[in-house]
Amino acid sequence: MAVTQTQVTARPQAPHAGSWWRRNQRRLAPFLFIAPFYIIFLVFGLYPIFYSFWLSFFKGFGFEQKTFFGLGNYIHMFHDPRYINAVWVTTRFALFSIFILSPLALLVALAINSTFVRWKGLYKTGFFLPTVTSAVIISVIFSRVLDTNYGLLNAMLGWFGIPAIGWLTDTNVVLIAFMILALWNYIGINTLFWLAGLNSINRELNEAASIDGAGRLQNFFYVTMPLLRPIMLLVTIQALIGSYNVFAEPFLLTGGGPSDASLFISVYVYNQGFEAFNVGYASAIAYSMTAILLVLSLLNIKLFGFRGVGD
Repeated sequence: MAVTQTQVTARPQAPHAGSWWRRNQRRLAPFLFIAPFYIIFLVFGLYPIFYSFWLSFFKGFGFEQKTFFGLGNYIHMFHDPRYINAVWVTTRFALFSIFILSPLALLVALAINSTFVRWKGLYKTGFFLPTVTSAVIISVIFSRVLDTNYGLLNAMLGWFGIPAIGWLTDTNVVLIAFMILALWNYIGINTLFWLAGLNSINRELNEAASIDGAGRLQNFFYVTMPLLRPIMLLVTIQALIGSYNVFAEPFLLTGGGPSDASLFISVYVYNQGFEAFNVGYASAIAYSMTAILLVLSLLNIKLFGFRGVGD
């Protein structure tokens, strides 16, 4: 008896849904872990940067229809007295940060690093604490310290017979008030920068210079300072960037007043962008600040002749 075999054409089975993931999960899993950072950075970081640059070439207010303005916003800045004043106020504050605050921080670092000071960690912590304090809290504290009638600073000056000073209301001294605030707030972080540089110097170099007859001042200016050049560049650029980005303290304490005497460029960007809703002009001001910082940073790098730590 012949047996007829029925040939049945089998349907190809669909691949298992998880097979592709099992083959590629080791390669793709790291990207999934870092994806949230890059998504947030693209949405809230990179996109606003390019969108702001695009806005700087348009004229318009808020979300209304904007018209292409070309370089008009950038040209208008040079004819805007408030913008020129804001650059001048910010530049004076930056000069204070570089030539007064930073050298004072170096002196504090030298004192802490000396053999005469004990409990160095306590001093480091004490000087650094203001740096981690919220700018809002600092503004509230100094609104009481600098108050004309009831402020702590005027009360202390009164002990020496000095009349009350309108630290936040007098156009001639309001910028000095912010310098006092910056001195208290930022001398700690700069001190730590200098301390890091001082601790990285091989003490044998100073000892060798002393054996060769160099005094303390000669040792400092001819051995220590040249070796601190990378830290000096870091502190200078950090002071520049920090000075041109000061916002919370002047905004909360004076709002840029009185009579624009404390109108920092960052406060002026806020005024134009979020109060006047002149977003195109605010974007142009922000990018002009970026250009200023870039030029000044490159000049500092050229001035220090910095090519590497080993130079």
